[in-house]
Amino acid sequence: MSDVNEKNHGTLTGDNHAALWSGRFTEGPDAAAVEFETSIRVDERMALDDIHGSIAHAQMLGEQKIISKSESSEIVKGLKSIEKDLISGELKIDYSAEDIHSFVEAVLTDRIGEPGKKLHTGRSRNDQIALDERLYLRRMIPCIQNEILTLIKTLSEIASKNKKSLLTGYTHMQHAQPGTLAQHLLAWASMLVRDWERLEDSLKRIEKSPLGSGALQGSTLPLDRELVAKKLGFSGVTENSLDTVSDRDYCIEFTSDFALLQSHLSRMCEEVVLWSTTEFSFVELSEKWSTGSSIMPQKKNPDFAELIRGRTGKVYGDLINLLTMVKGLPLAYDRDLQEDKEPLFDAFDTVEANLKVFTAMVSSAKWNLEKMASSCEGGFANATDLAEYLVRKGLPFRTAHGVSAKAVRMAIDAGLSKIEDLCLEEFKKCSPLIEDDVYEILSPESCVENRKTIGAPSSESTSVQIKALLAFCKKSLKK
Repeated sequence: MSDVNEKNHGTLTGDNHAALWSGRFTEGPDAAAVEFETSIRVDERMALDDIHGSIAHAQMLGEQKIISKSESSEIVKGLKSIEKDLISGELKIDYSAEDIHSFVEAVLTDRIGEPGKKLHTGRSRNDQIALDERLYLRRMIPCIQNEILTLIKTLSEIASKNKKSLLTGYTHMQHAQPGTLAQHLLAWASMLVRDWERLEDSLKRIEKSPLGSGALQGSTLPLDRELVAKKLGFSGVTENSLDTVSDRDYCIEFTSDFALLQSHLSRMCEEVVLWSTTEFSFVELSEKWSTGSSIMPQKKNPDFAELIRGRTGKVYGDLINLLTMVKGLPLAYDRDLQEDKEPLFDAFDTVEANLKVFTAMVSSAKWNLEKMASSCEGGFANATDLAEYLVRKGLPFRTAHGVSAKAVRMAIDAGLSKIEDLCLEEFKKCSPLIEDDVYEILSPESCVENRKTIGAPSSESTSVQIKALLAFCKKSLKK
Protein backbone atom coordinates (compact mmCIF):
# COMPACT_ATOMS: atom_id res chain seq x y z
CA MET A 1 0.00 0.00 0.00
CA SER A 2 1.14 3.51 -0.77
CA ASP A 3 -0.02 5.11 2.46
CA VAL A 4 2.27 7.20 4.65
CA ASN A 5 4.95 4.86 5.93
CA GLU A 6 4.01 3.14 9.17
CA LYS A 7 7.30 4.23 10.72
CA ASN A 8 6.02 7.81 10.84
CA HIS A 9 4.74 7.46 14.40
CA GLY A 10 5.57 9.67 17.33
CA THR A 11 4.83 13.12 18.63
CA LEU A 12 4.86 16.43 16.81
CA THR A 13 7.40 18.76 18.34
CA GLY A 14 6.15 22.11 19.59
CA ASP A 15 3.22 23.20 21.71
CA ASN A 16 0.06 21.19 21.92
CA HIS A 17 -2.60 22.63 19.67
CA ALA A 18 -6.16 23.38 20.70
CA ALA A 19 -9.02 21.62 18.92
CA LEU A 20 -10.29 23.46 15.84
CA TRP A 21 -13.63 24.02 17.57
CA SER A 22 -12.30 25.12 20.99
CA GLY A 23 -13.16 28.82 20.73
CA ARG A 24 -16.71 28.43 22.02
CA PHE A 25 -15.58 26.55 25.15
CA THR A 26 -14.20 27.99 28.39
CA GLU A 27 -12.49 24.77 29.41
CA GLY A 28 -10.93 21.90 27.54
CA PRO A 29 -12.50 18.45 27.33
CA ASP A 30 -11.63 15.71 29.78
CA ALA A 31 -8.62 13.64 28.74
CA ALA A 32 -10.77 10.50 28.57
CA ALA A 33 -13.23 12.37 26.35
CA VAL A 34 -10.43 13.40 24.00
CA GLU A 35 -9.15 9.84 23.79
CA PHE A 36 -12.67 8.57 23.12
CA GLU A 37 -13.46 10.94 20.27
CA THR A 38 -10.18 11.20 18.37
CA SER A 39 -9.86 9.39 15.07
CA ILE A 40 -6.31 10.08 13.94
CA ARG A 41 -5.07 6.51 14.42
CA VAL A 42 -7.69 5.45 11.90
CA ASP A 43 -7.64 8.33 9.43
CA GLU A 44 -3.85 8.91 9.38
CA ARG A 45 -3.64 6.82 6.23
CA MET A 46 -5.42 9.65 4.40
CA ALA A 47 -2.73 12.22 5.24
CA LEU A 48 -1.52 12.59 1.66
CA ASP A 49 -5.08 12.78 0.36
CA ASP A 50 -5.89 15.47 2.91
CA ILE A 51 -2.86 17.45 1.77
CA HIS A 52 -3.72 17.12 -1.93
CA GLY A 53 -7.27 18.30 -1.30
CA SER A 54 -5.99 21.20 0.79
CA ILE A 55 -3.56 22.27 -1.92
CA ALA A 56 -6.37 22.46 -4.49
CA HIS A 57 -8.57 24.34 -2.01
CA ALA A 58 -5.83 26.85 -1.17
CA GLN A 59 -5.12 27.47 -4.85
CA MET A 60 -8.81 28.14 -5.46
CA LEU A 61 -8.99 30.54 -2.50
CA GLY A 62 -6.14 32.53 -4.04
CA GLU A 63 -7.59 32.55 -7.55
CA GLN A 64 -10.95 33.68 -6.18
CA LYS A 65 -9.19 36.44 -4.18
CA ILE A 66 -10.69 35.13 -0.96
CA ILE A 67 -7.12 35.13 0.31
CA SER A 68 -4.14 36.81 -1.33
CA LYS A 69 -2.12 35.06 -4.02
CA SER A 70 0.96 35.25 -1.81
CA GLU A 71 -0.86 33.62 1.09
CA SER A 72 -2.16 30.93 -1.23
CA SER A 73 1.34 30.25 -2.53
CA GLU A 74 2.76 30.15 0.98
CA ILE A 75 0.09 27.65 2.08
CA VAL A 76 0.71 25.43 -0.94
CA LYS A 77 4.45 25.52 -0.36
CA GLY A 78 3.96 24.63 3.30
CA LEU A 79 1.60 21.74 2.46
CA LYS A 80 4.06 20.32 -0.07
CA SER A 81 6.82 20.43 2.54
CA ILE A 82 4.59 18.50 4.94
CA GLU A 83 3.90 15.92 2.24
CA LYS A 84 7.59 15.53 1.52
CA ASP A 85 8.51 15.14 5.19
CA LEU A 86 5.73 12.63 5.86
CA ILE A 87 6.85 10.46 2.95
CA SER A 88 10.52 10.62 3.99
CA GLY A 89 9.72 9.95 7.64
CA GLU A 90 11.19 13.21 8.87
CA LEU A 91 7.76 14.29 10.10
CA LYS A 92 5.89 11.90 12.36
CA ILE A 93 2.17 11.71 13.03
CA ASP A 94 1.12 13.38 16.27
CA TYR A 95 -1.43 11.12 17.91
CA SER A 96 -2.52 13.85 20.30
CA ALA A 97 -4.20 15.57 17.33
CA GLU A 98 -7.94 15.10 17.04
CA ASP A 99 -7.85 13.90 13.43
CA ILE A 100 -5.70 14.05 10.33
CA HIS A 101 -7.21 17.40 9.28
CA SER A 102 -6.27 19.00 12.61
CA PHE A 103 -2.78 17.52 12.43
CA VAL A 104 -2.04 18.86 8.94
CA GLU A 105 -3.43 22.30 9.73
CA ALA A 106 -1.49 22.48 13.01
CA VAL A 107 1.80 21.55 11.35
CA LEU A 108 1.13 24.01 8.53
CA THR A 109 0.49 26.84 11.00
CA ASP A 110 3.63 25.89 12.92
CA ARG A 111 5.62 26.21 9.71
CA ILE A 112 4.16 29.30 8.02
CA GLY A 113 2.36 31.14 10.81
CA GLU A 114 -0.84 33.16 10.30
CA PRO A 115 -1.47 32.24 6.64
CA GLY A 116 -1.88 28.64 7.81
CA LYS A 117 -4.97 29.66 9.72
CA LYS A 118 -6.60 30.73 6.46
CA LEU A 119 -6.50 27.26 4.90
CA HIS A 120 -9.83 26.26 6.41
CA THR A 121 -11.62 29.28 4.91
CA GLY A 122 -14.84 28.17 3.21
CA ARG A 123 -14.38 24.60 4.32
CA SER A 124 -15.76 22.30 7.03
CA ARG A 125 -14.36 19.02 8.22
CA ASN A 126 -17.69 17.61 7.04
CA ASP A 127 -16.97 18.21 3.36
CA GLN A 128 -13.23 17.78 3.90
CA ILE A 129 -13.53 14.19 5.11
CA ALA A 130 -15.95 13.38 2.30
CA LEU A 131 -13.26 14.58 -0.10
CA ASP A 132 -10.41 12.75 1.65
CA GLU A 133 -12.29 9.45 1.58
CA ARG A 134 -13.04 9.79 -2.11
CA LEU A 135 -9.44 10.67 -2.91
CA TYR A 136 -8.18 7.75 -0.83
CA LEU A 137 -10.55 5.26 -2.44
CA ARG A 138 -9.79 6.56 -5.92
CA ARG A 139 -6.09 6.06 -5.18
CA MET A 140 -6.29 2.69 -3.45
CA ILE A 141 -9.11 0.76 -5.15
CA PRO A 142 -6.91 0.25 -8.25
CA CYS A 143 -4.44 -1.57 -5.98
CA ILE A 144 -7.14 -4.11 -5.10
CA GLN A 145 -8.18 -4.33 -8.74
CA ASN A 146 -4.61 -5.09 -9.81
CA GLU A 147 -4.36 -7.81 -7.15
CA ILE A 148 -7.53 -9.34 -8.60
CA LEU A 149 -6.01 -9.24 -12.07
CA THR A 150 -2.86 -10.94 -10.80
CA LEU A 151 -4.95 -13.77 -9.40
CA ILE A 152 -7.03 -14.06 -12.59
CA LYS A 153 -3.82 -14.26 -14.63
CA THR A 154 -2.36 -16.87 -12.26
CA LEU A 155 -5.48 -19.04 -12.54
CA SER A 156 -5.54 -18.63 -16.32
CA GLU A 157 -1.91 -19.68 -16.61
CA ILE A 158 -2.49 -22.81 -14.52
CA ALA A 159 -5.61 -23.53 -16.61
CA SER A 160 -3.66 -23.20 -19.87
CA LYS A 161 -1.45 -26.09 -18.75
CA ASN A 162 -4.41 -28.25 -17.73
CA LYS A 163 -6.96 -27.94 -20.53
CA LYS A 164 -7.14 -31.74 -20.76
CA SER A 165 -6.56 -32.55 -17.09
CA LEU A 166 -9.74 -34.38 -16.09
CA LEU A 167 -11.64 -33.41 -12.95
CA THR A 168 -15.19 -34.39 -12.20
CA GLY A 169 -17.75 -31.68 -11.69
CA TYR A 170 -20.09 -31.82 -8.71
CA THR A 171 -23.58 -30.70 -7.89
CA HIS A 172 -24.87 -31.25 -4.36
CA MET A 173 -21.33 -32.56 -3.73
CA GLN A 174 -22.23 -35.62 -5.81
CA HIS A 175 -20.59 -36.62 -9.09
CA ALA A 176 -22.34 -34.70 -11.85
CA GLN A 177 -20.43 -34.58 -15.16
CA PRO A 178 -16.81 -34.97 -16.24
CA GLY A 179 -14.88 -31.72 -16.52
CA THR A 180 -11.32 -30.42 -16.30
CA LEU A 181 -9.12 -28.63 -13.82
CA ALA A 182 -8.90 -25.80 -16.34
CA GLN A 183 -12.66 -25.37 -16.45
CA HIS A 184 -12.84 -25.30 -12.66
CA LEU A 185 -10.09 -22.72 -12.23
CA LEU A 186 -11.65 -20.58 -14.96
CA ALA A 187 -14.89 -20.64 -12.98
CA TRP A 188 -12.96 -19.10 -10.09
CA ALA A 189 -11.51 -16.51 -12.47
CA SER A 190 -14.97 -15.64 -13.76
CA MET A 191 -16.08 -14.75 -10.24
CA LEU A 192 -13.08 -12.46 -9.93
CA VAL A 193 -13.85 -10.67 -13.19
CA ARG A 194 -17.20 -9.65 -11.73
CA ASP A 195 -15.44 -8.46 -8.56
CA TRP A 196 -13.11 -6.26 -10.63
CA GLU A 197 -16.03 -4.87 -12.61
CA ARG A 198 -18.07 -4.09 -9.49
CA LEU A 199 -15.19 -2.06 -8.07
CA GLU A 200 -14.78 -0.27 -11.38
CA ASP A 201 -18.46 0.59 -11.42
CA SER A 202 -18.34 1.82 -7.82
CA LEU A 203 -15.50 4.18 -8.72
CA LYS A 204 -17.92 6.05 -10.99
CA ARG A 205 -19.93 7.14 -7.96
CA ILE A 206 -17.03 8.93 -6.29
CA GLU A 207 -16.13 10.94 -9.36
CA LYS A 208 -17.69 14.17 -8.10
CA SER A 209 -16.02 16.53 -5.67
CA PRO A 210 -17.85 17.26 -2.38
CA LEU A 211 -15.60 20.16 -1.36
CA GLY A 212 -17.43 23.45 -1.04
CA SER A 213 -20.50 21.88 0.54
CA GLY A 214 -19.33 23.24 3.87
CA ALA A 215 -20.83 21.93 7.07
CA LEU A 216 -24.14 21.31 5.28
CA GLN A 217 -25.34 24.47 3.48
CA GLY A 218 -22.45 25.56 1.31
CA SER A 219 -20.81 28.97 1.86
CA THR A 220 -21.44 32.69 1.45
CA LEU A 221 -17.90 33.02 0.08
CA PRO A 222 -17.38 32.97 -3.71
CA LEU A 223 -15.96 29.46 -3.80
CA ASP A 224 -15.31 27.92 -7.19
CA ARG A 225 -16.20 24.29 -6.59
CA GLU A 226 -15.74 23.33 -10.23
CA LEU A 227 -12.19 24.67 -10.22
CA VAL A 228 -11.26 22.52 -7.20
CA ALA A 229 -12.89 19.50 -8.83
CA LYS A 230 -10.89 20.06 -12.00
CA LYS A 231 -7.62 20.45 -10.11
CA LEU A 232 -8.26 17.15 -8.31
CA GLY A 233 -9.28 15.28 -11.46
CA PHE A 234 -12.98 14.90 -10.67
CA SER A 235 -15.62 14.91 -13.39
CA GLY A 236 -17.71 17.51 -11.60
CA VAL A 237 -19.17 18.46 -8.22
CA THR A 238 -21.89 16.97 -6.04
CA GLU A 239 -25.28 18.56 -6.57
CA ASN A 240 -26.73 18.92 -3.06
CA SER A 241 -24.65 20.09 -0.10
CA LEU A 242 -26.98 18.59 2.50
CA ASP A 243 -26.76 15.15 0.91
CA THR A 244 -23.03 15.49 0.26
CA VAL A 245 -21.90 15.75 3.87
CA SER A 246 -24.24 13.01 5.09
CA ASP A 247 -23.63 10.56 2.23
CA ARG A 248 -21.70 7.40 3.03
CA ASP A 249 -23.17 5.31 0.25
CA TYR A 250 -19.75 4.94 -1.31
CA CYS A 251 -18.27 3.47 1.89
CA ILE A 252 -21.11 0.94 2.02
CA GLU A 253 -20.89 0.18 -1.68
CA PHE A 254 -17.16 -0.51 -1.69
CA THR A 255 -17.45 -2.59 1.48
CA SER A 256 -20.26 -4.54 -0.17
CA ASP A 257 -17.94 -5.12 -3.14
CA PHE A 258 -15.27 -6.34 -0.72
CA ALA A 259 -17.78 -8.66 0.96
CA LEU A 260 -18.69 -10.29 -2.35
CA LEU A 261 -15.02 -10.61 -3.30
CA GLN A 262 -14.31 -12.14 0.09
CA SER A 263 -17.19 -14.60 -0.32
CA HIS A 264 -15.61 -15.79 -3.58
CA LEU A 265 -12.22 -16.22 -1.95
CA SER A 266 -13.89 -18.15 0.85
CA ARG A 267 -15.60 -20.51 -1.60
CA MET A 268 -12.30 -21.11 -3.39
CA CYS A 269 -10.57 -21.77 -0.08
CA GLU A 270 -13.29 -24.21 0.93
CA GLU A 271 -12.49 -26.24 -2.19
CA VAL A 272 -8.74 -25.99 -1.57
CA VAL A 273 -9.27 -27.31 1.97
CA LEU A 274 -11.51 -30.10 0.69
CA TRP A 275 -9.20 -31.02 -2.17
CA SER A 276 -6.15 -31.17 0.09
CA THR A 277 -7.70 -33.85 2.32
CA THR A 278 -6.42 -37.43 2.15
CA GLU A 279 -9.82 -38.49 0.85
CA PHE A 280 -9.64 -36.17 -2.18
CA SER A 281 -5.88 -35.58 -2.57
CA PHE A 282 -6.46 -33.39 -5.63
CA VAL A 283 -3.98 -30.74 -4.53
CA GLU A 284 -0.87 -30.53 -2.38
CA LEU A 285 -0.12 -27.13 -0.96
CA SER A 286 3.43 -25.91 -0.71
CA GLU A 287 5.07 -26.27 2.69
CA LYS A 288 5.55 -22.50 2.53
CA TRP A 289 1.78 -22.15 2.67
CA SER A 290 0.97 -24.91 5.15
CA THR A 291 1.51 -25.44 8.87
CA GLY A 292 1.93 -28.41 11.20
CA SER A 293 0.44 -29.54 14.47
CA SER A 294 1.84 -29.01 17.96
CA ILE A 295 0.83 -32.55 18.96
CA MET A 296 0.44 -34.60 15.74
CA PRO A 297 3.83 -34.80 13.96
CA GLN A 298 2.40 -36.00 10.65
CA LYS A 299 0.05 -33.08 10.04
CA LYS A 300 0.26 -30.68 7.11
CA ASN A 301 -2.61 -28.28 7.51
CA PRO A 302 -4.12 -25.85 4.93
CA ASP A 303 -4.20 -23.14 7.59
CA PHE A 304 -3.87 -20.19 5.21
CA ALA A 305 -6.88 -21.26 3.17
CA GLU A 306 -8.77 -21.73 6.43
CA LEU A 307 -7.73 -18.30 7.70
CA ILE A 308 -8.90 -16.60 4.51
CA ARG A 309 -12.19 -18.48 4.82
CA GLY A 310 -12.41 -17.58 8.50
CA ARG A 311 -11.85 -13.88 7.93
CA THR A 312 -14.92 -13.66 5.75
CA GLY A 313 -16.93 -12.93 8.88
CA LYS A 314 -14.80 -9.83 9.51
CA VAL A 315 -15.65 -8.34 6.13
CA TYR A 316 -19.34 -9.23 6.43
CA GLY A 317 -19.28 -7.64 9.87
CA ASP A 318 -17.71 -4.47 8.47
CA LEU A 319 -20.57 -4.19 5.97
CA ILE A 320 -23.23 -4.70 8.63
CA ASN A 321 -21.42 -2.16 10.81
CA LEU A 322 -21.72 0.49 8.10
CA LEU A 323 -25.31 -0.33 7.21
CA THR A 324 -26.30 -0.14 10.86
CA MET A 325 -24.38 3.12 11.35
CA VAL A 326 -26.42 5.01 8.75
CA LYS A 327 -29.75 3.41 9.58
CA GLY A 328 -32.10 6.11 10.81
CA LEU A 329 -29.55 8.96 10.78
CA PRO A 330 -31.24 12.34 10.24
CA LEU A 331 -29.74 14.81 7.77
CA ALA A 332 -27.15 16.12 7.68
CA TYR A 333 -23.88 15.29 9.40
CA ASP A 334 -23.90 13.32 12.65
CA ARG A 335 -20.82 12.24 14.58
CA ASP A 336 -21.83 8.63 14.01
CA LEU A 337 -20.35 9.09 10.55
CA GLN A 338 -16.87 9.33 12.03
CA GLU A 339 -17.18 5.57 12.54
CA ASP A 340 -17.29 4.91 8.78
CA LYS A 341 -13.55 4.66 8.23
CA GLU A 342 -12.57 1.80 10.51
CA PRO A 343 -14.88 -0.83 8.95
CA LEU A 344 -14.14 0.45 5.44
CA PHE A 345 -10.39 0.30 5.96
CA ASP A 346 -10.59 -3.03 7.79
CA ALA A 347 -12.52 -4.61 4.91
CA PHE A 348 -10.02 -3.15 2.42
CA ASP A 349 -6.99 -4.39 4.35
CA THR A 350 -8.47 -7.85 4.92
CA VAL A 351 -9.38 -8.42 1.29
CA GLU A 352 -6.07 -7.04 0.01
CA ALA A 353 -4.08 -9.37 2.27
CA ASN A 354 -6.28 -12.35 1.42
CA LEU A 355 -5.86 -11.80 -2.31
CA LYS A 356 -2.07 -11.75 -2.02
CA VAL A 357 -1.95 -14.87 0.16
CA PHE A 358 -4.40 -16.84 -1.99
CA THR A 359 -2.48 -15.99 -5.16
CA ALA A 360 0.82 -17.12 -3.65
CA MET A 361 -0.78 -20.26 -2.20
CA VAL A 362 -2.47 -21.41 -5.41
CA SER A 363 0.47 -20.54 -7.68
CA SER A 364 2.81 -22.75 -5.62
CA ALA A 365 0.38 -25.68 -5.29
CA LYS A 366 0.93 -29.07 -6.93
CA TRP A 367 -2.04 -30.66 -8.67
CA ASN A 368 -2.50 -34.43 -8.46
CA LEU A 369 -3.71 -34.91 -12.02
CA GLU A 370 -3.90 -38.69 -11.81
CA LYS A 371 -6.11 -38.53 -8.72
CA MET A 372 -8.29 -35.87 -10.32
CA ALA A 373 -8.73 -37.98 -13.43
CA SER A 374 -9.72 -40.99 -11.34
CA SER A 375 -12.56 -38.91 -9.89
CA CYS A 376 -14.22 -39.10 -13.29
CA GLU A 377 -14.35 -42.88 -13.10
CA GLY A 378 -17.51 -44.36 -11.69
CA GLY A 379 -20.46 -42.44 -10.35
CA PHE A 380 -22.21 -42.56 -13.75
CA ALA A 381 -21.18 -38.96 -14.51
CA ASN A 382 -21.57 -39.70 -18.24
CA ALA A 383 -25.29 -40.48 -18.02
CA THR A 384 -26.25 -37.16 -19.59
CA ASP A 385 -23.90 -37.90 -22.49
CA LEU A 386 -25.81 -41.13 -23.13
CA ALA A 387 -29.09 -39.20 -23.12
CA GLU A 388 -27.74 -36.60 -25.58
CA TYR A 389 -26.40 -39.44 -27.78
CA LEU A 390 -29.99 -40.68 -28.06
CA VAL A 391 -31.27 -37.15 -28.73
CA ARG A 392 -28.92 -36.94 -31.70
CA LYS A 393 -30.55 -40.18 -32.92
CA GLY A 394 -33.97 -38.52 -32.83
CA LEU A 395 -35.30 -39.50 -29.40
CA PRO A 396 -37.05 -36.74 -27.38
CA PHE A 397 -34.84 -35.66 -24.50
CA ARG A 398 -37.35 -36.58 -21.78
CA THR A 399 -37.57 -40.10 -23.23
CA ALA A 400 -33.79 -40.26 -23.65
CA HIS A 401 -33.38 -39.19 -20.01
CA GLY A 402 -35.52 -42.18 -18.97
CA VAL A 403 -33.51 -44.57 -21.14
CA SER A 404 -30.25 -43.37 -19.65
CA ALA A 405 -31.65 -43.67 -16.12
CA LYS A 406 -32.72 -47.24 -16.94
CA ALA A 407 -29.18 -48.05 -18.11
CA VAL A 408 -27.77 -46.62 -14.86
CA ARG A 409 -30.20 -48.74 -12.84
CA MET A 410 -29.24 -51.82 -14.85
CA ALA A 411 -25.54 -51.21 -14.18
CA ILE A 412 -26.14 -50.72 -10.44
CA ASP A 413 -28.17 -53.93 -10.24
CA ALA A 414 -25.35 -55.76 -12.02
CA GLY A 415 -22.78 -54.43 -9.55
CA LEU A 416 -21.11 -52.24 -12.16
CA SER A 417 -19.71 -48.78 -11.40
CA LYS A 418 -19.84 -47.49 -15.00
CA ILE A 419 -22.61 -47.64 -17.61
CA GLU A 420 -20.02 -48.23 -20.33
CA ASP A 421 -19.37 -51.62 -18.69
CA LEU A 422 -22.77 -52.75 -19.97
CA CYS A 423 -22.55 -54.89 -23.08
CA LEU A 424 -24.32 -53.79 -26.28
CA GLU A 425 -27.07 -56.38 -25.78
CA GLU A 426 -27.85 -54.87 -22.38
CA PHE A 427 -27.83 -51.36 -23.84
CA LYS A 428 -30.29 -52.45 -26.52
CA LYS A 429 -32.68 -53.63 -23.82
CA CYS A 430 -32.82 -49.98 -22.82
CA SER A 431 -33.20 -48.69 -26.42
CA PRO A 432 -32.76 -50.27 -29.85
CA LEU A 433 -31.25 -46.96 -31.04
CA ILE A 434 -28.03 -47.67 -29.12
CA GLU A 435 -25.23 -48.99 -31.34
CA ASP A 436 -21.51 -49.82 -30.97
CA ASP A 437 -20.63 -46.15 -31.41
CA VAL A 438 -22.04 -45.44 -27.94
CA TYR A 439 -18.77 -46.53 -26.34
CA GLU A 440 -16.89 -43.81 -28.20
CA ILE A 441 -18.85 -41.02 -26.50
CA LEU A 442 -18.91 -42.39 -22.95
CA SER A 443 -15.24 -42.04 -21.97
CA PRO A 444 -14.51 -39.04 -19.70
CA GLU A 445 -12.21 -37.58 -22.38
CA SER A 446 -14.99 -37.73 -24.97
CA CYS A 447 -17.54 -36.34 -22.55
CA VAL A 448 -15.30 -33.29 -22.06
CA GLU A 449 -14.13 -32.76 -25.64
CA ASN A 450 -17.64 -33.11 -27.09
CA ARG A 451 -18.80 -30.17 -25.00
CA LYS A 452 -17.81 -27.33 -27.33
CA THR A 453 -20.46 -24.76 -26.47
CA ILE A 454 -19.27 -21.33 -25.29
CA GLY A 455 -17.97 -21.64 -21.74
CA ALA A 456 -17.90 -25.45 -21.78
CA PRO A 457 -14.92 -27.59 -20.66
CA SER A 458 -13.57 -28.81 -24.02
CA SER A 459 -10.00 -27.77 -24.66
CA GLU A 460 -11.27 -25.67 -27.56
CA SER A 461 -13.74 -23.79 -25.36
CA THR A 462 -11.35 -23.34 -22.46
CA SER A 463 -8.73 -21.94 -24.84
CA VAL A 464 -11.22 -19.26 -25.83
CA GLN A 465 -11.95 -18.51 -22.15
CA ILE A 466 -8.26 -18.26 -21.28
CA LYS A 467 -7.56 -15.94 -24.20
CA ALA A 468 -10.43 -13.67 -23.17
CA LEU A 469 -9.32 -13.58 -19.52
CA LEU A 470 -5.72 -12.73 -20.37
CA ALA A 471 -6.92 -9.98 -22.71
CA PHE A 472 -9.14 -8.66 -19.93
CA CYS A 473 -6.16 -8.58 -17.56
CA LYS A 474 -4.01 -6.75 -20.07
CA LYS A 475 -6.52 -4.02 -20.87
CA SER A 476 -7.73 -3.61 -17.27
CA LEU A 477 -4.38 -3.20 -15.49
CA LYS A 478 -4.29 0.10 -13.60
CA LYS A 479 -1.13 2.19 -13.79
